[in-house]
Amino acid sequence: MKKAVILLSGGLDSATVLAIAEDQGYICHALSFDYGQRHGAELNAARRIAEKARVAEHKLVRIGLDSIGGSALTDRRIAVPDHPQEGIPVTYVPARNTVFLAFALGWAEVLGAHDIFIGVNAVDYSGYPDCRPEFIRAFEQLAQLATKAGVEGHALHIHTPLLTLSKAEIIRTGLDLGVDYAHTVSCYSADAQGLACGVCDSCRLRAAGFRAAGVADPTRYRE
Repeated sequence: MKKAVILLSGGLDSATVLAIAEDQGYICHALSFDYGQRHGAELNAARRIAEKARVAEHKLVRIGLDSIGGSALTDRRIAVPDHPQEGIPVTYVPARNTVFLAFALGWAEVLGAHDIFIGVNAVDYSGYPDCRPEFIRAFEQLAQLATKAGVEGHALHIHTPLLTLSKAEIIRTGLDLGVDYAHTVSCYSADAQGLACGVCDSCRLRAAGFRAAGVADPTRYRE
């Protein structure tokens, strides 16, 4: 059976991607990151999702993106906005997906895997430059040049099954595959218990997605 590395944040999108990869017959190796994010409750969610999915292995890597800051998610001096922003939002974490994919690429080589799955979405997160298809194509090209596997002719593929889906379409896909979204945490300001704020960009997109999908929102919100 084919092996794949799945980037698993603990949020709605990555839980759906894991379910898609499993449905496609991959042996899934889940990779999560403690990168100094203020919404650390998502890592507890990632553990729950990985256990329920019975992945082959779930690895947690600690990297200090909070040491450079530059984002509302890694620098507590920058407030998480409670209203929509134009352009690239302050919740963008500099180089995050580049770093995450680099780690996933290294682990894939060690595992002998030729497939990496990531839950980037260009529809809902069009303000994030590292969620664009151009970025994914460029990184996939880099992977062929920068790895032993690539040089020896074993092409590595970056799978982005959610790239062009709306949030409602993502939710419907996950529900069809048995994803329990009550186990996921998407909020940028989630507290230690995983309770969501209900006003950040991620909360608004998530809530709108459940409404558009016509299903009950299982998110636990703070009062």
